[in-house]
Amino acid sequence: MSTNTLSKEAETKLIAFFNDRVDPNAIAKALRQVNFTLAFGVMSKVELLQSETPQLGNSFYWLNELAEILDPYLEVE
Repeated sequence: MSTNTLSKEAETKLIAFFNDRVDPNAIAKALRQVNFTLAFGVMSKVELLQSETPQLGNSFYWLNELAEILDPYLEVE
C-alpha cells in the first residue's frame, strides 16, 4: 500500500472532476466494465493481454479499489 499523499493541486483537480464533469457512479460503472473486459480478455487467452497479465492483475486491483470508493458495490452489507 502506498503512503504517498496527493498534492493539493491534484486533490483540487479530482474534486472538480467529480463535481463538475462526471458522476462518480458512472465512473465506477465504467471502471467495472473495463475490469470485466480485461479479465475476460485474459481468461480468453487474448495474445496481446496474455503478455501483460502481471501488470493487468495489479491494474485490475487498483481500478476495482477506486470503483469501490466511488460507488461501493462489493462491500455493501
